[in-house]
Amino acid sequence: MQFITWLDYALLPIYVGLVIALGVVVRNRLYPAGHPWRRYFMWGLSVKIAGALLIGLIYQYYYAGGDTSYYFYHSQVINESFSESFQKWINLLFHIPNSYDGEYFNYISRMEWYNDKSSYIVCCITAFLSGISFNTYLPTSVLFAALSFSGIWAMFLTFVRQYPGFQKHIATATLFIPSCLLWGSGIFKDTICMFALGWMLYSVFQLLIERNMSLANITMLLLSFYLLALVKIYILISFLPAVALWILFYYSHKIRPSVLRFSAKFVILGMALALFAFAYSYYGSYLGRYSLNNIAKTSLVTREWIAYSSGDQGSSYDLGAFSPDIVGLLSKFPQAVNVTLFRPYLWEAGKPLVFLSALEALIFFYITLKILFTVGPVLIWRTISSDPNIQFCLLFSIIFAFSVGVSTYNFGALSRYKIPCLPLYAVALILIYYKNKPLSRKLLF
Repeated sequence: MQFITWLDYALLPIYVGLVIALGVVVRNRLYPAGHPWRRYFMWGLSVKIAGALLIGLIYQYYYAGGDTSYYFYHSQVINESFSESFQKWINLLFHIPNSYDGEYFNYISRMEWYNDKSSYIVCCITAFLSGISFNTYLPTSVLFAALSFSGIWAMFLTFVRQYPGFQKHIATATLFIPSCLLWGSGIFKDTICMFALGWMLYSVFQLLIERNMSLANITMLLLSFYLLALVKIYILISFLPAVALWILFYYSHKIRPSVLRFSAKFVILGMALALFAFAYSYYGSYLGRYSLNNIAKTSLVTREWIAYSSGDQGSSYDLGAFSPDIVGLLSKFPQAVNVTLFRPYLWEAGKPLVFLSALEALIFFYITLKILFTVGPVLIWRTISSDPNIQFCLLFSIIFAFSVGVSTYNFGALSRYKIPCLPLYAVALILIYYKNKPLSRKLLF
């Protein structure tokens, strides 16, 4: 499928220049010369743009198509309706006509994902952005990268304002992880999710901890919640219990004396887990295959299908047999978390992009072991138990790593699906290490 044309290359320098120019204006306004965060802003935006362009070129000239090209194709069908009627374009953009509406047959009949809400919302966002970039793929990717960067920058701000001395390390964790740059910048669901996750984290912190009840924060919280619920609800499922405990533990740290604070944490944890289990069960029909009743069966079906369709072609993995129920699912908890955070191993990488993911996983594994042996289990536990931010980052990362690791069974897909937890896991590692070691010490080597 040819989705990149000569017009893309002709317009690309213009759109890159416009986005960079806008970024410079925003940086100069918010972070004047001498501001400690100034240098990270343009570097972060630039690498996001580079990641979006690189993955687009890979999908065009290496894979010759893929889901990103289908999102773009659907967007072009939507935008075709604009020449017939602005109202039809608006109706398709907001998914108003039903599948059998004769007036829209020429458009809906060509869109395979019209009734797939999680995919169609990405098509609609793509249609809107490509409408202002002359329906070209690469310039639209640049706009997606800028959108994603705003969310990742919001995540960076959430942590750097609390740990201003750690700015360099937090910037590395949130802005410069290679997988996030590659898979979280182009025309993908993952890009929308990284945008939404970053802004949700920022707005929750502003509203509930900073008590900044501005309309902007409320709007971004609602928008982020809506996008995550629609595009990838399992991210929201992992986020909500982690953020609930984050807020509760944050306020429990103000309780004195320490014995009462310790007791309060266990009470809060028990209440939160009970509430989460009730909500998960009560809304099971809405969660569909991600409900407690279905996720184990879904995981087993996915495992069997991947094993059948991929075989030993270098991309599949197996966690071993388990019964299709919650007990069987939880028995794979350690393996699922391990495969998300620390695999594929180098010898398991059968494709170039999977090999790059393996290198990144090896770095995460090395840093985790280094912290374990240089900081020590006792100090690690004390550091985690004394900092609600670390608790949130680890809880979200572990819940999310388990959910994608136990249900994916393909290293290629896993390298994309796991990116929401990587920045937060990296932030947790950085905080644990540098709260106990001098900032001059290098964590990687």
